Amino acid sequence: MPAQSLPLFPLHTVLLPGAALGLRVFEPRYLDLVRECGRSGGGFGICLILDGEEAGAPATPAAFGTEALIEDFGTGDDGLLTLQVRGARRFHVQNTRVRDNGLTVADVAWCDDADTDELRPQHGLLAMVLERILDQVGGEHAQAPVSRLDDAAWIGWRLAEMLPLSDAQRQSLLQDDDPHARLDQLLGMMS
Repeated sequence: MPAQSLPLFPLHTVLLPGAALGLRVFEPRYLDLVRECGRSGGGFGICLILDGEEAGAPATPAAFGTEALIEDFGTGDDGLLTLQVRGARRFHVQNTRVRDNGLTVADVAWCDDADTDELRPQHGLLAMVLERILDQVGGEHAQAPVSRLDDAAWIGWRLAEMLPLSDAQRQSLLQDDDPHARLDQLLGMMS
């Protein structure tokens, strides 16, 4: 499968598949990115910043990220553009280039996450932990069908989203292609 071009929005956070994220957009390069996404109907990539800052000179992004799809937008009290995005497909950055406006664009290979893998017995505790968290905090994922608690990938992403993990831990989970290995990592992080 040939690499696809994807504009990047590097942040000091990790967007996970299925997770929602609110953004404030004020730099011209990212306003251009949002306009481009509006025209194409596509998304953009969010990668953890390894070196640099969110504003100013282009930052060095992590090699793995998540496609962000715009679900809603508006204007904040400060007059800045606000976006509500949702994490979709994971990708691996093949190479990057910086446009004249400072926007980083990557050629990405999409990770193959299509399969739904059934939860394995050794990870049953994680499903119970997630169920308890969802019962306590509620939110959008609490409305998910009970069958989701048998889906290894969904459980891993929701725990990675809701547990108090560092960005480095979330990035490590994002880079793992195997949902069962992600659950093993989560067990290790929790013990």
